[in-house]
Amino acid sequence: MNVQIENLLTEKKAVILKKWFELVIETYPSDTAIFIKREKDPFANPVGNAIYRALEPLFDELLNKMDHEIITSFLDPVIRIRAVQTMFTPSQATSFILFLKYIVREILNKEISKNNIYDQLLKFESKIDELCLAAFDIYVKCREKIYDIKANEERNKIYSAFARAGLIDESL
Repeated sequence: MNVQIENLLTEKKAVILKKWFELVIETYPSDTAIFIKREKDPFANPVGNAIYRALEPLFDELLNKMDHEIITSFLDPVIRIRAVQTMFTPSQATSFILFLKYIVREILNKEISKNNIYDQLLKFESKIDELCLAAFDIYVKCREKIYDIKANEERNKIYSAFARAGLIDESL
């Protein structure tokens, strides 16, 4: 019998996604994590909603062809939120993706060992690594945008202060 890891992952998809969501939420401070888990209203809980809505399609892409546009479209909102939140370092903001390796090994440990499909596991984990690198790229772009906005705000403040002080000649 030729067992494919994709079939095992599909069978255990609901359990994997539930555990992945829980681990992502645990990266937040405990009060925030409790709120994110309990609040189901997407408008009252945009962070939890963005995370919840992204995990399943990202998982599906890991099982399929890894379409970069699809991956980016689901990763972007989650990473954008985490890039703005100053509680996360760059590695912390993107590491939730790597949690999936731990989850898959934990949930499929017996099946992987029994069917000797370690090579398939490594291929799947390489896709997870690709996903994490894509998340890091998104994070860097978001942080660059934030720094650009801050720099422009400071430049505008200085210009306004100089203008009020009469130090800028508008006729030039």
